Amino acid sequence: MKRFIIILLIGLVAYSSRSLWLDSAKSLVPPSFIDSFQSIDFSNFSWEAIDESIKSFLSADDYVEPDEPVGIEFPDLVGPDSSLFSVHNIELGDTRAIVEEDVGSPKRVTENEYGLNWEAYHEEYHRFMMVAYDEENRVKGLYTNQDLIASTETEIQFGSNKAEVRDQLGDPQTSMRKGFFNYQLNQDEEYDLFELDDSYLTIFYDKHRDDTVTAIQIIDYDLEQSKRTLYTEESQALREGFEYQLFDLTNSSRSMNELPLLTWDDPVRETARKHSTDMALNEYFGHTNLEGKSPFDRMADDNIRFTTAGENLAYGQFSSIFAHEGLMNSLGHRENILKKEFRNLGVGVDFNDDSQPYYTEKFFTR
Repeated sequence: MKRFIIILLIGLVAYSSRSLWLDSAKSLVPPSFIDSFQSIDFSNFSWEAIDESIKSFLSADDYVEPDEPVGIEFPDLVGPDSSLFSVHNIELGDTRAIVEEDVGSPKRVTENEYGLNWEAYHEEYHRFMMVAYDEENRVKGLYTNQDLIASTETEIQFGSNKAEVRDQLGDPQTSMRKGFFNYQLNQDEEYDLFELDDSYLTIFYDKHRDDTVTAIQIIDYDLEQSKRTLYTEESQALREGFEYQLFDLTNSSRSMNELPLLTWDDPVRETARKHSTDMALNEYFGHTNLEGKSPFDRMADDNIRFTTAGENLAYGQFSSIFAHEGLMNSLGHRENILKKEFRNLGVGVDFNDDSQPYYTEKFFTR
């Protein structure tokens, strides 16, 4: 007990002197993280929560169990249970057999940021959804940006207004706990995050259609908590996953707007990926590279012929889903995604040393 009191006193001294070290600590956070999330919130940090970590450094003989149980105290869970929402009548916990009896086999399987796969189901991008399964083939994640959202106890659906959502679900989460930190989320209010009994529900809004519901993501609570950082360590599989997911999300949006579907183009994907790699390595973000070459110059260098072309860039979003929803809420990027004259698309992704992804989309017509 005496050792625990000493540890607690050390923690209190560190907390009371935080003004001396907090600014220096913040400087260690990658700039894009600050741009996206603004700050790290230390106000709810619980010093008791570090006891388990300290405990691992002490021998069993030295450590005396405190009188009260020690651990991280999570806030009261918000909202109803996870069965409240479904996508295409699929809920978390359903089996692959249930899903595929209804919608058939997936059209594409790609790795996602949770170490699982997103499996995309659609009919020429109509009725588009993505499902993540665990090793037992149970649904652990769901996403759609089409009118496939259903709720058993609320009136929330595709096209509902943000005010209606908050009126029925309450205040959204303003931060996400990862490890010992609470990261501030969504300063632009382009989406709301709700922590349910055993899931995280993210509802995305379309700023250009009066802040109405445009997409939904449901992630199993334990799966989200197993992801201890905002950014997933880079890998070739994750890079390709983000690239193909962004392509599929784009075609799903075009399908919803009754536009011609785009064809994947490998050569322009390489052009896009080279630009993402260049930005990540050289720590810049822009359409013109450090040699002064425009997107069209870079396509010409790679012998890609086109009559019209466009480029979208995104940086720092921790998944292809958040990147796409953010691009759709930016008018210029949205215009490229929904431009009826485009016929081809290649997406290139790479990561900086902090595992933050850079996304480059290259649209064109021959």
